[in-house]
Formats: sequence, structure tokens, C-alpha cells
Amino acid sequence: MSDALNYLLKARPDALGHYFAFLKDCGKHLDPKTRNLISVITKVDSQTERGFRQYLGRALREGCTPMEVLDALLMAFPTLGLAKIVWAVDIILAMDLPEFQPGAMGAQGEWHDVMATKGFKAGDTQRVECDGRGLFVHRADKEWRVYDSRCPHQTTNIPHLALDGCTLTCPKHEWQFDLRSGDCIKKGNSPLKLWPSKVVKGRLLALW
Repeated sequence: MSDALNYLLKARPDALGHYFAFLKDCGKHLDPKTRNLISVITKVDSQTERGFRQYLGRALREGCTPMEVLDALLMAFPTLGLAKIVWAVDIILAMDLPEFQPGAMGAQGEWHDVMATKGFKAGDTQRVECDGRGLFVHRADKEWRVYDSRCPHQTTNIPHLALDGCTLTCPKHEWQFDLRSGDCIKKGNSPLKLWPSKVVKGRLLALW
């Protein structure tokens, strides 16, 4: 929501309250995924970047896949036109969302050399940087788990200071994650993005 709408909602709740009630009632027969995809399209049509980022995040949290988002944009081509769709995709690329990386969408990704495995004990967790991407690496016996460092809520890049044992807490809205599974265990309901990984000749590689 824009600052102007926030202001009007506080200054004239009697008037704006009816507007938001109307919007809520309009979508009561739609499932959350469909409702948020429609909101994404409307923000692209008006080229409202802040709103687009907000509703794109909501759509992904409601279970929309990146392919469903792209399909919704392309299906709206008759009203949006190519220029607005490209505008939206440029923002998606700038957001660098894990879900939209080629490897995460089933396309040909690239293996990245994350770190040496020597000296990394079972049960340990470490934050590392690899090719411009922040990662949290956790080892459980012979299993390695490589997570994107960004919170799935609003893509906040979580720092190493947010790590306490196997628990990771996003400093922005306090979503909390268990790095043994990647699951969100407090506040939110979306897990961390887990990148495919493998060990080759003493090096940990991750695919995105």
C-alpha cells in the first residue's frame, strides 16, 4: 500500500474502509493464488513497482509457481502489451528471486563451487558468499544442505549474526527457520530456498 493510501485510511477511515471492504468482497469466491495473480497483473498494468513487488511476493507465498506468474503475465498480453511484461520481468530479474533462477525452474542451471568440505564438521552451519549469492551451508552427517540466504517473506538478505546454532532468524520480521530442514518454525509458513548440491573431489557445489 502506498504512503498516500495509508494516510487516507487513517484520515478518512469511514470512506476508505468501504473501498477496502469492496475489494475484499470482490475476491471472496477466488482462491488466494488466483486473487494474488490478478493483483499482480493490475500492478503491472499500472506499472506500480512497489505494488508489483508486494503482490508478487504474496502470490509466491500463497503457492504460485514462477511459471504460473509468467503464464498470468503472458495470458494478459492483450491488455498489458509486450512493453509492460518486459517491465515486470526486468523487476523480477532485479529482485534476483531464488524461485526464478533457471535451475529452480527446471531449465539448465549452473554448478557453482561453494567451498571446501574439509574441516566442516557434522552439525555445523556457516554463511558463505558464492558468485554474488549469500548462502547458509548446513551439514548433517553425510548430507549437505545449501540454502539461499534471503528470507522467503520479503527477500531480506539474512546476515550471519542472525544464526544461533541451527536456528536462523530474519531480522526484519522475525521469521525463524530450522536449518536442519529449512522449515519456517516461527511467524511465517514458507521454507528457505534449498539449492541442489553435491560434493566432488572435496568441494561442495550448488546448482542455480
